[in-house]
Amino acid sequence: MTASVDRASIGLRSERGPVLGALMLATGLIAIDATILATAVPSIVRDLGDYQQFPWLFSVYLLAQAVSVPIYSRFADTVGRKPIIILGIALFLLGSVLCGFAWSMPALIAFRIVQGLGAGAVAPMSMTIVGDIYTVAERAKVQGYIASVWAISSVVGPALGGVFAQLDAWRWIFWVNIPLCLIAGWMLLRNYKEQRQTQRHRIDYAGAVLLTIGLTALILGMLEGGNAWAWLSAQSALCFGIGVVALAAFGFVERRAVEPIVDLRLAARRLILTTTIVSLGIGALMLGVTSFAPAYLEGSTGIAPLLSGLAVAALTLGWPLAAANVGRLYLRIGFRRTTLIGMSITTVAAITLASVASWPNPYVVAVIAFLLGFGLGWSAAPTLIAAQASVGWGERGAVTGMNAFARSAGSAVGVAVFGAISNAVIAQGAGPDDPDTIIHASVWVFVAVAVTAVLTLIAAAFMPKDEVETHSGEMRA
Repeated sequence: MTASVDRASIGLRSERGPVLGALMLATGLIAIDATILATAVPSIVRDLGDYQQFPWLFSVYLLAQAVSVPIYSRFADTVGRKPIIILGIALFLLGSVLCGFAWSMPALIAFRIVQGLGAGAVAPMSMTIVGDIYTVAERAKVQGYIASVWAISSVVGPALGGVFAQLDAWRWIFWVNIPLCLIAGWMLLRNYKEQRQTQRHRIDYAGAVLLTIGLTALILGMLEGGNAWAWLSAQSALCFGIGVVALAAFGFVERRAVEPIVDLRLAARRLILTTTIVSLGIGALMLGVTSFAPAYLEGSTGIAPLLSGLAVAALTLGWPLAAANVGRLYLRIGFRRTTLIGMSITTVAAITLASVASWPNPYVVAVIAFLLGFGLGWSAAPTLIAAQASVGWGERGAVTGMNAFARSAGSAVGVAVFGAISNAVIAQGAGPDDPDTIIHASVWVFVAVAVTAVLTLIAAAFMPKDEVETHSGEMRA
């Protein structure tokens, strides 16, 4: 097969078109959820209270997604992709309904866990199915269709979130998922006829439990330290101690598990290790901006949620615009060079955001966010596809799951770290209602985002060089 791919053979009207359409809709569930909630945070806090707890709305969702991704990926290599993605859509639907009826911040946080468990199946299974039914060269074209979902969601999500917030109807942020879930599930049941390669696998439940305990304890310590209790306290020592011990035990168990939940042996391959680290950084960078920038703009300038949402939407618009065209680039110059270009753009944008954050301006934030998102769009797809293309069917679910796990874990830990920084600064200032305090806290959050971007760029530089000629052929097993 050559790099020249007939778009008609992979479009929505092609033989695989109905499946692609179903995957686009399933991806839309996650894409809208990634952008619609952040703009309504101030409205939710006014209704349910507990400003210091709002980072939990993102952290628990991402944590549930992160720890469930490897489990779903292992099951997908056993029972097939279709049952897992349908289960994910059902859980996401249930979580959305429950979130819409939440009566308190703790209840909303708990129901976000259910949503996260659903997203943990939908996101990686969509990517894995694309990897199964399309070649590397075809995926360069298919990426444009998937990217269009994010482009539409980047506008629709923040706009809907802002409108619902201004109408004091934030619960519709979750209820809007109901028809999307039903249609996506129906389309997959009807159109996706999976050609499954039957394999028996042993699920590493011990590893999953230890990973959940370790990450939960660390995130709990970071978000509540300096808030519910002092940093230098027995509670903090207990949280961080349990987290470190559990993650150390997790590493010990994984090295001896027949089929580990996160296969650390895959990480021994330089390509898998470096792309996984880059995915960690990408997750932290995206959520670091989209979660905190709306509160930063609304708290410092008093602009409406709709406007702050549209400013941040520039990030999620830049990402898919870049992703829609990145296939041509990495087929021409390689995965590593493409990722380096993307992360360089992101790093410059992140440093610029930290530099100008003391003077809040939604237009400036929008321009910087667009560039940051554009760079991430040129980094995320090449790292994933490079990892997928290096393995066969039996490992593709695990590799895709590791990539998705890294991004979700990076997002969860990143939001926790940035939230801890924000809460610490606010606690020392005049509180969350003081514009100067919000600006000061946001400056330090964006400095942390810039540091994360620099470290991710360094990780991308260590990706192995790839031969351009190999990208045009059939690289999947």
